[in-house]
Amino acid sequence: MGGVWHLSRRFFGSLLPGGPRRSDRDWIELVLSEDEFRLWSRLYGPDRRHSAGAAREVQQRLGDEATKPVLAAALLHDVGKLDSGLHTWGRVVATVSARVAGRDTAVLWRRSSGFTRRVGLYLHHPDLGGDMLEMVGSDPLASTWAREHHLAPDEWTVERRIAEVLHAADND
Repeated sequence: MGGVWHLSRRFFGSLLPGGPRRSDRDWIELVLSEDEFRLWSRLYGPDRRHSAGAAREVQQRLGDEATKPVLAAALLHDVGKLDSGLHTWGRVVATVSARVAGRDTAVLWRRSSGFTRRVGLYLHHPDLGGDMLEMVGSDPLASTWAREHHLAPDEWTVERRIAEVLHAADND
């Protein structure tokens, strides 16, 4: 039931236009490298708001342990969504399609074209994001968390305590 609640909150939050407050944006610019900030800045406004909130929560929960790599992991975990170009309604279709057809079908959809391809790319955003972050030289923690943030906890390779805080902040 928690997944439905999270998705419902994200859906309704995504209906509000714009990104995070200017003060959050200024703070994020200090946390991320130039290349990471460029990627983050290209995210859909609601994704930037969500990631800023997640990073602030991680900072609050971890205090001094919230290093720049940990905060970058919180801020950039959804960066792979950029490739799909999908916004709210397309994401709803993608999520429902994955539930009906199964996430494995997304591999075939990625090889397609048009909207179907975009759905496939959206459903593979963890791996795509991990690749993007590696290409811009992000800390391995950020690229690993981008890849693992939708996996079951027993599949995480990120330090357990950090992963649990990152996961909780993403789902709150």
